[in-house]
Amino acid sequence: MPRPPRAILAGQPIHLVQRGNNRVACFAGDRDRRFYLRALLEVSRRAGCAIHAYALMTNHVHLLVTASNARAPSRMMQALGGRYVRYFNDRVERSGTLWEGRFRSSLIDSERYFLACSRYIETNPVRAGIVTHPEHYRWSSYLCNAHGRDDALVTPHAVYTALGGSAAMRRKSYEALFSRPVETDDLHRIRRAIKAQTVLGSTRFRESLEAKLRRPLTRASHGGDRRSGRSLGKVSSD
Repeated sequence: MPRPPRAILAGQPIHLVQRGNNRVACFAGDRDRRFYLRALLEVSRRAGCAIHAYALMTNHVHLLVTASNARAPSRMMQALGGRYVRYFNDRVERSGTLWEGRFRSSLIDSERYFLACSRYIETNPVRAGIVTHPEHYRWSSYLCNAHGRDDALVTPHAVYTALGGSAAMRRKSYEALFSRPVETDDLHRIRRAIKAQTVLGSTRFRESLEAKLRRPLTRASHGGDRRSGRSLGKVSSD
């Protein structure tokens, strides 16, 4: 059976996840993470993808992206995957595939879920038990979005800039969102949407996207991401 086309629209944020094949580690150290981020910066600009949030975990990567056209995310990830796998295989003297097939993606209702998804991504290291607060993790966008650390990879989204009239106000408002964990309902919705590669948003939002795409979009199944809950554990998180 042919794979369904991705639900991607120009200008509409998407949550993107790429996992290591069989949950294998994708990064052997900080040198690998630095290479990955440099490569991501180059290929995202070339493909026309704006990165709003990211987190590099042990065996997977989360990105919050807005694409300039529907094919841009695939072009970005294909170029990034090829470049990084060649580098990584040479460095650790391995061969074969590194990634688990195609990356997963879900369209985001920016008005309702953009900030929830950004928080979900940047708190991944906390849920994995790596750090106690996202500010202690170097390999995510949190320090840029919340504290203004220079990060050429991060492009502020309109929802983020609407948090305050000045950069300092925006950062303070954004940081305040992390005073509490991501709501349990939002966690489940985000996980279901990325697992099913469907829409994260209301029924009205989904229907509006179906009208634009001129095809139905698969609805996320009820219940949590059972595979994530059972097999990932603290180191990997979700």
